[in-house]
Amino acid sequence: MHSRRTVLTTAAAAACAMGTGGGAVHAVASGPRAAGAADARVRAARLVSRMNLEEKVGQLFVMRVYGHSATDPDPADAEANRKEMGVSNAAELVAKYHLGGIIYFGWAHNTRDPHQIADLSNGIQRAAAAQRVPVPLLISTDQEHGIVARIGAPATLFPGAMALGAGRSREDARTAGRIAGEELYAMGIRQDYAPVADVNVNPANPVIGVRSFGSEPKAVARLVTAQVQGYQRAGVAATAKHFPGHGDTDTDSHVGLPYIRHTAEEWERLDAPPFRAAIEAGIDSIMTAHIVVPAFDASEDPATLSRPILTGVLRERLGFDGVVVTDSLGMQGVRTKYGDARVPVLALKAGVDQLLNPPDIAVAFASVLKAVRTGELTERAIDEKLIRILLLKERRGLFDDPYTTHRAVERSVGTRRHLATADRIADRTTTLLVNDDGLLPLSRRAQRRLLVAGADAASPSGTGGPPTKVLAETFNQLGFTATALPTGTAPTQELIDRAVTALRTQDAAIVTTYNVTAASSQRALVEALLGTGKPVVQVAVRNPYDIAQLPGVRAALATYSWTDVELRAAARVIAGRRDPEGKLPVPVMRADAPGSVLHPVGHGLSY
Repeated sequence: MHSRRTVLTTAAAAACAMGTGGGAVHAVASGPRAAGAADARVRAARLVSRMNLEEKVGQLFVMRVYGHSATDPDPADAEANRKEMGVSNAAELVAKYHLGGIIYFGWAHNTRDPHQIADLSNGIQRAAAAQRVPVPLLISTDQEHGIVARIGAPATLFPGAMALGAGRSREDARTAGRIAGEELYAMGIRQDYAPVADVNVNPANPVIGVRSFGSEPKAVARLVTAQVQGYQRAGVAATAKHFPGHGDTDTDSHVGLPYIRHTAEEWERLDAPPFRAAIEAGIDSIMTAHIVVPAFDASEDPATLSRPILTGVLRERLGFDGVVVTDSLGMQGVRTKYGDARVPVLALKAGVDQLLNPPDIAVAFASVLKAVRTGELTERAIDEKLIRILLLKERRGLFDDPYTTHRAVERSVGTRRHLATADRIADRTTTLLVNDDGLLPLSRRAQRRLLVAGADAASPSGTGGPPTKVLAETFNQLGFTATALPTGTAPTQELIDRAVTALRTQDAAIVTTYNVTAASSQRALVEALLGTGKPVVQVAVRNPYDIAQLPGVRAALATYSWTDVELRAAARVIAGRRDPEGKLPVPVMRADAPGSVLHPVGHGLSY
């Protein structure tokens, strides 16, 4: 674990500004834990007492910024910063608003490669050290792995949550969190918005799905605990999300305001266990959900703005005393009922500590300042929030040394050992759902020539490419002769005909599918390939429910993601190089009778 003994003083901040350390040395705690916690709180309070109101308010914000450099972004990124935030770069943003944190995104061009990320992190910390009251920033990102990964290869990419749920191994989940945490730490990132603690009980959920460990609360709780332990042992703050539970909705809170209709008793049974487990594991932070839960708040305010939910349930009932961070305040779910000037104030009043990524930082910052000056928010309440944030920063070693080095990156990020571990974990997650007449594993003699067709999805940056390409290359490495023919998630008749023609000169087809529905032309593709009489193997590269829409398929697998590590594992299973070990962490319901189970939780065939 990281140090709780760090001194929050001007001298420590000055040493921090010199950047003397390498970011990879973890301090050793000393003294009794209770006394240490009390001392840390005193140090934090002293630091808060040196700040003016603008500096205090700024520490509550975590903002996006465009560019690969803290001081010298590309011209287009500098222009985007000026347009959205009135500054040219990250250093100016920190100076203007006294920010407490920065969040990295691939689309904001923050995550080109590990060395660049480390340099960006160091530049941001130097900007923080130059402030009147130097406070290191908490740099964060959404590195859930699986379908949500802001940092691609050469960093190590692990199977996502539902794949880990299929693997059922707490040790694998813990190891994935620890290695991912070590690599983030080496790039200067000390907070990860993971793990997802939502229990995905609704197959129609458009926003969680495979980002969840599964549909069984106890199983999800065990893996959430393991991931929290892994991340935080590596020195990175874990963040359980999305409280009070985003698993049972068919609305995406990015574009709408979901309602969770669970009763209080159902919430206690279905949604609460993973969050309770995370809190018991000592999680540093919890992210709110932009969802309405009428059972807890009759006002129908989203949870992010609900005092009955964040203070009444999270703080008082569950006893969480760490940092509460909002989901992005640019999402439609939190903006539906109130304007952008009111949302930050209402979130703070509800019990939030960190305000993540408001659409207009100038409006949000001014509205919070006004609320304090008019008495709607007390400065004492702001101080308490700030103390929680400072304690988290101290716990994660930021006052010891917020910087990193290229040597730390080279020592930790994407090492051979880490990559091999990711492959071994992935080998335990691939789930074989159907294998009629023992079609799998394929034989290099009888089915040497393979057509790899089907849906491609946007892989995280720096990966090997679309799923059909990665699968074909892996099969070629395994001794087959494979040809990729991407047909997309909505194949036209022309593409379907091309695939059928191509299969006539091949021995078998591998067809990837992506969230097949009754109306999807992916069904027509699969049916046309089956009509050739050649063996067809279907691989679901996102949700595992596709097989319910494809009744004629004789061999079907679920990978739970389209990332390289999971696709390679699936190819090894199909080729017979590995036995399938994954078990469904969610039930697959029948398409023709949604109340009936086609494949239950725990289903998974072996050779």
